[in-house]
This record gives sequence, C-alpha cells and structure tokens, in this order.
Amino acid sequence: MRLIGHDEPWSIWRAARAGQRMHHGWILAGREGLGKASFARAAAAELVAEPGVPQPPPEVHPDIHVLEPLPSNDDETKKRDEGKAYTRKRNISVDQIRGVQRRLVTRPTLGARRAVIIDAADDLEKGAVNALLKSLEEPPVGTFFLLVTHQIGRLLPTVRSRCTVLRFHPLGPDDMARALAEAAPDLSGGGREAAIAAGSGAPGAALAFAEMDLGGAWQVMSRLVAEGDPDLALRAELSAALGQRPDRERLLAAIEAARRVLVAAMAQSDDAARLRIVEAHAALANLAAQAPTYNFEPALLLLEIGGLLASVARTRENAA
Repeated sequence: MRLIGHDEPWSIWRAARAGQRMHHGWILAGREGLGKASFARAAAAELVAEPGVPQPPPEVHPDIHVLEPLPSNDDETKKRDEGKAYTRKRNISVDQIRGVQRRLVTRPTLGARRAVIIDAADDLEKGAVNALLKSLEEPPVGTFFLLVTHQIGRLLPTVRSRCTVLRFHPLGPDDMARALAEAAPDLSGGGREAAIAAGSGAPGAALAFAEMDLGGAWQVMSRLVAEGDPDLALRAELSAALGQRPDRERLLAAIEAARRVLVAAMAQSDDAARLRIVEAHAALANLAAQAPTYNFEPALLLLEIGGLLASVARTRENAA
C-alpha cells in the first residue's frame, strides 16, 4: 500500500536527515494499521542509500535488519517460506536482538549507514528490551534504530528517553478513501464504506476488515445498535454473516468490528445511550482480551457480541 496521509512524519524525518547530527533512535508511535511499518521500511531505504550504488529492495537489503515475531513452529515457517499466511510467535526474543547485535560489529555492506527496524517494539520480551537498551545507549557508528510501536506507554521510560518520537495520526475520510481505492480497487459501495468506518483512520485495519469480507456483518451490527434485537432475529443474521464455524482470527475481527460500531454510534447518541455504549464497549474489550486464549464456542460468542450490541438500543426496557 502506498503511504498516504503521512506528510508530517515524512517532513520531520527528512529534515532530521538533512541535519548534521541525526538522532540514532526513533520511535514510530501510533495505533496499529496506520502504516508505520511501511514508513519504517521506506525511511530505512532512503537512509542507507548511497549515490551511484545500486540498492536492492528493503526486504532483502543487507543493511536493513527487520526484527519481528518469528513463525510459531516449523509448519508455520514452511508457510512463510512459501509466501503463505502464517502464525507468528507472540514476542520478539532476546536471541533475535543478540543475533542482530552480532551483525552490528561489522561495517555496513553497501554504504556508511544501516537501519534496524523492530516491528513491533511492543512485542519485545523483557530480556530483549534490556539487550536493546545496550545498543541504544552505545549505538554502533552509522546504525539507526526504528522502533514501531502501537502503544508507546508499554515501552520502558529508559527506551523512550533514548529515542526521538515520531507520531502517526489517523487519516481523514478522504485519505482513507484514497488508500482503500489503491489497495483494494475491487472494493466498492457498502463494503468500502464499512471498511472505512471500521478502520477509524487506519488504512491497514480497514484493508484487513475488507479482506475478511465483514461488510455484511458490519451492517447487521449497526442495526443491532440502532434497533435492538427482542426476537433474536438479528443475532441469527449476524451468525449467518460470519459463517457457521468462523475461525479464531475471524472471531477476533468480529469483536473489533463490534467495538468500532460502538465508537461510530457514540457521536450520534444522547447521554443515556453513551453510558450503555461505554458499558458494552468495556465488555467487548474484555472479550477481546480473553478470546486469544480461551476456547470459546463460536455460536455462543457471536450471541454474546450481538447481545452487547443490542443492549445499546433504546428499547422499552432501558427507556423506562
């Protein structure tokens, strides 16, 4: 996806590059799905490029080191090597940090600079953070660190204090529409509108929503919030929209979509409805935290999601 709507971060980054002493540590902060990782790779490619020296793509550049969670097992490693979707481990390990540190004792391959991208720094193990601190305190000459983070508050103050923070903000509706038009040109009508609403300013989140084909579920969720569901008919429609046996990834996406529906409804609600929305959103956040580890029955989980959304509607019961 081409980077759209991040003129300010680019301006700050390029102004720093033009200066005499560019800081060696950068935190790219903002909610997930804004394009921070894509920015990091493009910025790193600019950083390490040398005039007159042919440059390979960032994915295979010898002076751009990307650390991210590894495949969860050998089968998932095979999927990655075959270019298929694969499941990752939950954390970036201390061994990964130490492995790249061993490579930093040598000179860059194609020029005078190299970049280390950590995607995402939120996923670093405790030992990995401590190992990284040593490099941030005494960075090798010509080495720059780009730490992608979705929740900057989770980073240790000692890490934050050694880096310059580059903040990424949600895109506006026009930029979101442009981003979706380029990344998913076949997506149109209600599907695109639902993806833009679900993305809440994050094109990556909107694209993931579109790829899940959740437009129909989004429409049913919106009706649950507006109309309630006294006869359970809409909850049945929600289950049908998500399929008979949705996998865990699809269920997690459904929970996130339900949360976004509530956020979208907040601006159009009165004080009483806002209180119900806050309560329902908190319950969905709790479900989102439990779903990755608890073995929920899909049908019951969807019934719970639908019930929480329906609880927001102004029915005779909650209007009394």
